[in-house]
Amino acid sequence: MKRLLTPIFNKSIILILVLLSSLTSLHAQTVVRGVVTDAKTKQPMSYVTVSFTGTTQGVGTNGQGRYTLSTTDNTINQIKLSFVGYKTVVRNVTPGQDQTINIALTEDSHSLNEVVVKSAKKKKYSNKNNPAVELIRQVIAHKAQNQVENYNYAEYKQYERMNFSLSNLSDKFRNKRIFKNYQFLFREQDSTAIGGKTLLPMYQEEKTSDNYFRKAPYAKKQIITANKQVKYDENFVDNQGLTAYFNRMYQDINIYDNNVSLLSNQLLSPIANSSPDFYKFFITDTLKDVQPNLIELSFTPRNTNNLLFEGKIYITMDGNYAVQNALLTVNKNINLNFVRQMQADLSFEKNNDGRYHLSQSDLKIEFGINKNKGGGIYGERLVTINNFVINNARTEETYKGPAQVIALNAEDKDDTYWQMTRPDTLDAASASIYKNIDSLQTIPSFKKTMDIATLVLAGYKNFGTFEVGPANTFYSFNPVEGFRVRVGGRSTPMLSKRYYFETYGAYGTRDEKFKYFLSSTYSLNNKSIYSFPQNYIRASFQHDTKIPGQELQFVQESNFLLSFKRGANDIWLYNDIFRLDYVHEFTNHLSYSLGFKKWNQTPAGSLLYQNLLPNGTLNNIDLIQTTELSAQLRWAPHEKFYQGKLYRTPIPDKYPIFTLNYTQGIKGLLGGEYNYQNLIGNISKRFYLSQLGFTDVSTEGGYLFGKVPFPLLDIHHANQTYAFQLQSYNLMNFQEFVSDHYASIAIDHNFNGFLFNRIPLLKKLKLREIIDFKSLWGGVRSENNPANDPSLLRFPGSGAGTYALGSTPYMEGSVGIGNIFKLLRVDLVKRFTYLDHPGAPEWGVRFFVKFDF
Repeated sequence: MKRLLTPIFNKSIILILVLLSSLTSLHAQTVVRGVVTDAKTKQPMSYVTVSFTGTTQGVGTNGQGRYTLSTTDNTINQIKLSFVGYKTVVRNVTPGQDQTINIALTEDSHSLNEVVVKSAKKKKYSNKNNPAVELIRQVIAHKAQNQVENYNYAEYKQYERMNFSLSNLSDKFRNKRIFKNYQFLFREQDSTAIGGKTLLPMYQEEKTSDNYFRKAPYAKKQIITANKQVKYDENFVDNQGLTAYFNRMYQDINIYDNNVSLLSNQLLSPIANSSPDFYKFFITDTLKDVQPNLIELSFTPRNTNNLLFEGKIYITMDGNYAVQNALLTVNKNINLNFVRQMQADLSFEKNNDGRYHLSQSDLKIEFGINKNKGGGIYGERLVTINNFVINNARTEETYKGPAQVIALNAEDKDDTYWQMTRPDTLDAASASIYKNIDSLQTIPSFKKTMDIATLVLAGYKNFGTFEVGPANTFYSFNPVEGFRVRVGGRSTPMLSKRYYFETYGAYGTRDEKFKYFLSSTYSLNNKSIYSFPQNYIRASFQHDTKIPGQELQFVQESNFLLSFKRGANDIWLYNDIFRLDYVHEFTNHLSYSLGFKKWNQTPAGSLLYQNLLPNGTLNNIDLIQTTELSAQLRWAPHEKFYQGKLYRTPIPDKYPIFTLNYTQGIKGLLGGEYNYQNLIGNISKRFYLSQLGFTDVSTEGGYLFGKVPFPLLDIHHANQTYAFQLQSYNLMNFQEFVSDHYASIAIDHNFNGFLFNRIPLLKKLKLREIIDFKSLWGGVRSENNPANDPSLLRFPGSGAGTYALGSTPYMEGSVGIGNIFKLLRVDLVKRFTYLDHPGAPEWGVRFFVKFDF
């Protein structure tokens, strides 16, 4: 029986397996995936329709040109690809298999016959009863639900690449002798692409990161897992600052924000709440052969000079009214300096819940002094997001700490890692730029060029372990010193990264006195003291002159150009200052510093220190000695800057900066003659006002406790040069006002051409209107007023004189025209109060040179 059943059982098993196999093949799925590119440019193509031939089943490629198409119909053996302006392509597929088919589309060279369209009078554009405007209002109404911030939790992985090249280079430039043996540096691309045919790559940076978002309590954190960057010689370039500057220019573009930050400006988003008031919208196409169905919405600025985009957005018709793709450009007339072309391509992918998230952002900009021809600079920032996960809560530890953290091994990733991680394949020139730039820096001619550029721009001539400068201080003049000659220099990181030395010597032909400065710095974190974050201790001694109350920004006091001053300029000091300073910065941009200062000051020029003796006779004081301890606390969240040879040049942003200073004068310590305490607080912030431009606001207040002579009071920052200074009073004379308690506000508003763009001539010149206002309240308490105590030093009365503020604040304001020749700002300044003071100017014209986009 068993033998009889065995063959029957075996046949039954075989029969069942055959049936299962038949059923499996009957329902086997055909999956086709791949990437569609332009055969000429090699760039991925979005919204190409990919369908199975003979069916209505199809999809559109995403922002990276990728598609996935599947079916269980095993009779289908072909796919068809179509796109307007390109030849339709048909490819065979193998039924029942998962396969990859990458396709390059070629342009259709057949031209259309001429079509003449005649119409009635062109209808005036209006928002009323306009279906395009009604559609954009629906997009605006659904903005909140389509933002990442609408999720309780979100996380994703991100790849980012930024590169810069010299662009639009001629064959003559490329064939120069200097490049004879370095043709491998150049990169070829299609001549119609942004940047022109020939590029010379100069910078590239790549990052991968893990990103985490939490809605409540709000937290956003980025952990950089890998970082690769072209690095130049630290003697010439601040690599950290360069990265910060590029990132500020090429910020993340969130089209759902009302304003999009770009090139240190803000452009109104085409889906901003007020966008129908500034843009014209047109429905230009409907895409019904893709899922979901899309509407192509084109838009253009009402005023082409305003800071606005133009381009196209594709809106989903699945009830979300979400942006699936956006192509943003700017009009050639826009009031942006040096921008030849700009293009931002944004792509979004659908989440499991049916909503959309940004999957790729590709921002390309070319700059040039001449808008239409000549060499320029081309930059691109590509951001790709994948593994997007929603509502997956992480531990509290994940969201704590700084907003950005760099993994310890981030810079240790090898070429294999980057080849596996990049979402695309780099061309040969871009892939080899890291080693190419290293080779470039060994070329003597390149070193010489960088050396000359550093001398011209930063004022220092490098000699290896020591550099001489700054050049603009070698010669100057003033009424006290006459012609002043100065020579100085400092050590470089080539000597040591821990020890830094700086010195200069100066001589005045009129006073026939030598001045000098010596300093020694020790870095506590084995980094250059010019690298962030700083942590060092410094000792210095200076024997030199100074103007009381003059505080300059980003320039040296002995700068030749600042030798030219208005009015009387003979109030000076001879100072002997010994300082001991400790500075400690943290990566979250919180910093503190501690200081010790031994200061001896002697009046010079027409300045006299005098008091009344008990017998009523005037007594000249030749020396005031103070000894101070000080502390400063500073917090500048998200601060960005470029570290130059002399100063940190801030990169303006919307975040505030808080500074608190405390000084304690100690009588009897090393000759100190006075006890006092001085507390000063400052808050500065930039406010962006969309199409109305931006406003820089700085508020400050101070209070001095104790009884001191007037040279130790707060001497308010005056400016008698012809340069416009944002943090000084431009029509106040040196040492004109002193206070032991005060409050001030400075407001500088740049309209970015909002008004001038409506005036035809000014619109063409791309000038920008500016208003500025400063006000200072303060006074001197009776205990510090020499009118109440003759033993105190008298306020100088000769010449311009020195005064205490009364119940009326000091006020001045200005109207300015900026962007003259793309560099110059000219202000007409008016002083409103205290016009009865001797030598007080009521009007003045001031100049300010600033590089702006």
